[in-house]
Amino acid sequence: MSVSESALDHARSRPGQRRFDVAVAPEPLLVVGIGGTTRNRSSTERSLRIALSAAERLGASTVLLGAADLDLPMYAPERPERTPKARRLIDVLRRSDGVIVASPGYHGTLSGLVKNALDYIEDMRDDNPPYLDGRAVGTIACGQGWPGTIHTLTALRSVVHALRGWPTPMGAGINSAEAISEKSQLQLEIVGQQVVEFARARAGACSARR
Repeated sequence: MSVSESALDHARSRPGQRRFDVAVAPEPLLVVGIGGTTRNRSSTERSLRIALSAAERLGASTVLLGAADLDLPMYAPERPERTPKARRLIDVLRRSDGVIVASPGYHGTLSGLVKNALDYIEDMRDDNPPYLDGRAVGTIACGQGWPGTIHTLTALRSVVHALRGWPTPMGAGINSAEAISEKSQLQLEIVGQQVVEFARARAGACSARR
């Protein structure tokens, strides 16, 4: 959910201790960003890039799947044929350690472009683990005004739950009617940070159990 003013002030006052102080793992984790709009230089894609950059500063490797990569046929589970873009989407997600999803708010919920891409994750139902199980998923919603933005963020988190992902505590809501402020940028950075922190902690726990 959106961060409180006091939490933001605390994060600003201790930038070296809170935001990017996690030791870099020997092998980079892979964080996949999904989202954007067909509009050039959309605020949604810019927000996603900020969050992915924060993940990179913690040592993660990132892949951005923007609007051009998500231009897919409507998902039809009864038809097994997949386009090269659809196969790439699923292949990258299968290799991912964490995911960040960013959507514009269209009529109070996520866009059809982003929802259709997420529907393709049904192809991962028989994986072990299935869907996005075991992965932290950061969520970002951008909208013209706060009500639609918050509704979209809530819808994104519900979809992530349905896909067995772990929504990060921080979800960033960006009012695209305004420029990305310092507060908004910090929220986006924390989303990227939390995805990496969770993925790294889970990798360590799985390694310890072996």
